[in-house]
Amino acid sequence: MLLIDGEPVSTSPFSGSSRGGSGGRELVAALAGNPGLRAASERLRDAPERRISSGPEGEEAAAPRHVYVFQREFATVDPARVELVGTDEVTTCVGVVIRNNKTGMTSISHMDFPKIVEGGLKQMLQLLGDDNAPFDVHLIGGFDDASTKVVHSSGRNHSKQEGYSYPLCCRILEVLHKSRQQFHLRTFCVLGSNTTTDSYGNTQPIISGFVVETSSGSVSPASFDMNSRCPDEVVRRIRVSVSSYDPHWQGRLLETYDTHNDAFQIAAACWMPNWAEIASSLDQLSDSEVLLQCSTSPAAEPPHFVENERRIWRYLIENPYWEDTFPKYKPRVFHRTTDGRWSRYS
Repeated sequence: MLLIDGEPVSTSPFSGSSRGGSGGRELVAALAGNPGLRAASERLRDAPERRISSGPEGEEAAAPRHVYVFQREFATVDPARVELVGTDEVTTCVGVVIRNNKTGMTSISHMDFPKIVEGGLKQMLQLLGDDNAPFDVHLIGGFDDASTKVVHSSGRNHSKQEGYSYPLCCRILEVLHKSRQQFHLRTFCVLGSNTTTDSYGNTQPIISGFVVETSSGSVSPASFDMNSRCPDEVVRRIRVSVSSYDPHWQGRLLETYDTHNDAFQIAAACWMPNWAEIASSLDQLSDSEVLLQCSTSPAAEPPHFVENERRIWRYLIENPYWEDTFPKYKPRVFHRTTDGRWSRYS
């Protein structure tokens, strides 16, 4: 159940649990007009962006001990081991933070599709403890991306009558509110509260990344440089695409971080050899064509989006056989070194 200032959020009865059902719509409407949540969103938008940076290999690490999650990933961290946990590159996706105030255990996810919400939230709650007290929840990201334009993504056409962010927000709120666990909603910086326009009139998110201090639970806008998104950045990005075709990951967030050992275990993923041919073809596209074909929000992507896509394609071209990346379908394991960096174990 969702709470605001200790009181349950009041809406009309749910008419169903379908994607973007009326229950989620009513919750979005009720929360968007809440004065306390609007004030909290304003404070977050006005806060300075925190830049998380790690020096190149061989230099002293500049970032605190942190964990970064990519799209469709989640991680639950222990404040005794990890100082910061966060994500960025959030456009039509929504970042979800759930924190146990008594223990400081914090789970964060970067959700991208309504069908992973219910299973993903169950994954996030598994290591937060069985606590009767409400957990703190922060929802950040997504924006008013609604359009009647058809956008091409991964070779498929998507009619964006409602956009991507709105149905996703509806589903997240619906599942949280129907849960037996109580969730104290602290931040609701999504949709209209997180929307601005550029000089051409294109809508864009105001906040596309954030970080949580595990000791205090405070949330700040944030951006991460390439080195701070380690370990195994390119392989983890590939898994996002691969998981869409793998029944094992249907309705689930990607497993990434081992909470108990402060290690990354990148679960195995497989791809067909013809992906190398597809990657080679995509790499011939112009930058503008890459944006139009590979993004759900071409006008809102960060400057490095196209280069990230090209690095993925180059990896697939050079590694057409998934067995070379995941021998015997075993995970890729990374342990944190004494200087805070990640070292490949297997």
